[in-house]
Amino acid sequence: MSTTKGPISQFIEKNYLHFNAAALMDAAKGYETHLLEGGKMMVTLAGAMSTAELGISLAEMIRQDKIAIISCTGANLEEDIMNLVAHSHYKRVPNYRDLSPQDEWDLLENHYNRVTDTCIPEEEAFRRLQKHIHQVWKDAEDAGERYFPHEYMYKMLLSGDLEQYYEIDPKNSWMLAAAEKNLPIVVPGWEDSTMGNIFASYVIKGQLKASTMKSGIEYMTWLAGWYPENSGGKGLGFFQIGGGIAGDFPICVVPMLYQDMEMENIPFWSYFCQISDSTTSYGSYSGAVPNEKITWGKLDIHTPKFIVESDATIVVPLIFAWILGQ
Repeated sequence: MSTTKGPISQFIEKNYLHFNAAALMDAAKGYETHLLEGGKMMVTLAGAMSTAELGISLAEMIRQDKIAIISCTGANLEEDIMNLVAHSHYKRVPNYRDLSPQDEWDLLENHYNRVTDTCIPEEEAFRRLQKHIHQVWKDAEDAGERYFPHEYMYKMLLSGDLEQYYEIDPKNSWMLAAAEKNLPIVVPGWEDSTMGNIFASYVIKGQLKASTMKSGIEYMTWLAGWYPENSGGKGLGFFQIGGGIAGDFPICVVPMLYQDMEMENIPFWSYFCQISDSTTSYGSYSGAVPNEKITWGKLDIHTPKFIVESDATIVVPLIFAWILGQ
């Protein structure tokens, strides 16, 4: 890792000295130290980070081996590819706070699904992918094969069938970067996504079998095998973007292995950072301070712990810029 830093890193080191800014700087340096000492990192993606175009920096992190594994929601898995093939058809609504119920209905009637200030075009995004991913699902089923949700997405991307639709520089697609490296991904709760709903519709219509898609339990059992093989030495860190199932699901593999499986010498997560705008209150797991995770057997007393209470779309590209030396 280069010790010379670019202008973005120099700026944040000079100016980000207090409060959440200082927490951002500490978390970035902790991430860098973890990698320099031979550690690996899991990154978890909640919310609509792909629609926020986090792929611009995330893809480069993947290419430069700064990330060993990703856990993400089904939405983030598919929305990066949607942005890849339909970017010019997205509609930005900067005045989204002022929209009336009628305005929202009009967006629906025009086949736009709104995510904060950005509307995803149904026909160009969802339907454009649907025919291609359905073929991948059906080919597997016809061959008596079954795969994880992300593996089907990798097959679709690596086939080249989508290249005709590319509307952004493909280097800014984190899913394409991940597919090219065959990066491990876990996608808990994939059913809670547009492609998950579409797959379910084919099952309901009797056109596909539910068993053609590997399940969340199978993701956990796969992760239970992967974690011990990749947590030696400095260990595996946990960089959580947002909250929710993308983070909750994989972090539990550690207590499961040593409490439920009664395996000895399972290392704790060896770095922890969460970028969150969740209020630390009212029983919210997403808003829990990192120390609470000690009581659940996920983090050690000595695990470096960071929490940056801010907007991930602002914070994460800056932390990634530091890691990449930009």
